[in-house]
Amino acid sequence: MTIFDKKPQDAFQFVMGNEAIARGALEAGVQFAAGYPGTPSSEIIQVLSEAAKTMNIHSEWSTNEKVATEGAAAAAFAGLRSLSAMKNAGLSVALDFLTHLSYTGLGEGGGAMLAIVCDDPNAHSSGDETDSRWLAQFASAPLVEASSIQEARDITKWAFDLSQEFKCFVFLRGYTRLCHASSTIRMDELPEFDRKAMSDSSISINPYLGMPHHAAALEKLEKIRERFELSPFNFYEGPENPELIIVCGGSGKPCAEEALETLELQDRVGILKLGTLWPLPRRLVKNHLNKTRTLLFAEEVDPFLEHQVKEMLADDPVEGLRVFGKGSGHIPAFGEITPDRVMKALSTLLKIDYSPRSAAYHKILFEISEDDLIISRGLTWCPGCPHRASFWAIERAIKADGRDGYVTGDIGCSTLDVFPEGKEQMNLLHAMGSGTGLASGFGQLGQFGYTQPVINICGDSTFFHAAIPALINAVYNKSNMILVLLDNSATAMTGFQAHPGTGFNALGKPTEKIDTEKLCNSLGCKVTVSDPFDIRGTVKTIRGLLKEQGVRVLILRRSCEIVRMKKENLKPFTVGIEETKCKGEECEICFSRFRCPALFQEEKTGKAKLKEDICSGCGVCVQICPFNSIGRKEKA
Repeated sequence: MTIFDKKPQDAFQFVMGNEAIARGALEAGVQFAAGYPGTPSSEIIQVLSEAAKTMNIHSEWSTNEKVATEGAAAAAFAGLRSLSAMKNAGLSVALDFLTHLSYTGLGEGGGAMLAIVCDDPNAHSSGDETDSRWLAQFASAPLVEASSIQEARDITKWAFDLSQEFKCFVFLRGYTRLCHASSTIRMDELPEFDRKAMSDSSISINPYLGMPHHAAALEKLEKIRERFELSPFNFYEGPENPELIIVCGGSGKPCAEEALETLELQDRVGILKLGTLWPLPRRLVKNHLNKTRTLLFAEEVDPFLEHQVKEMLADDPVEGLRVFGKGSGHIPAFGEITPDRVMKALSTLLKIDYSPRSAAYHKILFEISEDDLIISRGLTWCPGCPHRASFWAIERAIKADGRDGYVTGDIGCSTLDVFPEGKEQMNLLHAMGSGTGLASGFGQLGQFGYTQPVINICGDSTFFHAAIPALINAVYNKSNMILVLLDNSATAMTGFQAHPGTGFNALGKPTEKIDTEKLCNSLGCKVTVSDPFDIRGTVKTIRGLLKEQGVRVLILRRSCEIVRMKKENLKPFTVGIEETKCKGEECEICFSRFRCPALFQEEKTGKAKLKEDICSGCGVCVQICPFNSIGRKEKA
């Protein structure tokens, strides 16, 4: 049985949170799904793409989150049920359109749409841990959130109905501990439907008509607030007259439950769990606040619920009520919520003698260093990754040029840059496409005495996502920069999803492949293509480009090693090390500076050794060894 089964023989199945969201969407009758890969949201579109192979669903990896959301909205305008999925950073890209969409609504076509945004508290796989809940309020759009895997499936179905009823899109917030956790859920049969897409060309939907749209959006939110007052995803658990109530949503609910169980406080403390976060169901909240004199908010990352309730209490006070949480310092102002954090706050407020860990434990933990750990691998690329060769060549070309070249970067596997000797090659790294925009800006500073060469390193998926407008800007404004496009034919960092340069779509079907070389040529850039595994040739090419002016594009084209191995299922070369030639610690280039995981220093001899089981056979290490101690033999 799979989560795609229309009539599951066993109604229960063990699934990941993102799979539960996808199942909920299928049970709600979703027909159009689009997104851009970003952890922790990626599996939602991946699952729906698998379903689309046997069901009448359109599923796509879009070039970016704004385009994905616009496509989903088009389907909703035409009367279908749709969704877009993204991580927290991607919401910033989509928000321009979504703020307009909340004003216009979805029209009278009978469609529905979810904007699923998956946050990453503690920044496990992100550059930040921004809390997207504020942006629902900013965009005048309703927001819901699940606290369990089962609820993720249930609330997804419920949110589609809410969207269709009120003719507006609905934010569904996920987060890392929900999206990537797993549990057993109950599933219903998938519905049979024959919903046809159609647009009413006699109706004009235009948010630029002015204030009435905003007024209508706010009026609709008040009606939705009334619906939230009765939502099954908001409830209270605990004693009738508790000493303290924990107000929480999302992962705060299981953390609060575990804290109460551990401290044996179930008879003293209640939990008010909210699944509809914006607009806040004020009447429901106020009714429960009257039961106690102490509130503790347990949420991640920001004090969103805390602020909403405090604002409500400012207008309608509860005499003698004390409010604690992030504002009071009882819950840390950043990071994930954990049972330990809730227990620490409860023990302070209720004067309980409890310590999650002993003082001695914390002292040892504070004093331990990375060198004391059994395994410390750090960040690096896979064996045979073309980026390792690319950065090796870039670093040497910049050194040889001698003008202190300045390197900007973009999101992707290139962020694992570890050259040289642990010093990152990239000097600036921010958002998707920002490296190209920053390089364009630096390239305009010549009139102010700026003489350093400017190099931007950008992956192929990021290039299509957000770098193209910045490259056009650089050409249009005659900037002086080099764009190094790392074309490894994959959105490798998030799971090898398709993009416009791969030649296949989200369903694995062949499609038009966008040629980056032709595209850049059409913009008037000087375009050069090189194989990063040809290190000497690539260094020579970069050194030549550094001497030139204007916007130059260097495409370093070599498939991701994992993609190549999947296609070819063999190693290109047999690699070996001649121990008598190896200088070991006198050199250290291969195992210390080049940092391929397949190369290491043998403890007894101090010489380089090869881990043949993980060596990809790329043979690049042969080129970087100054003593010719590494050799390769082409496989027959």
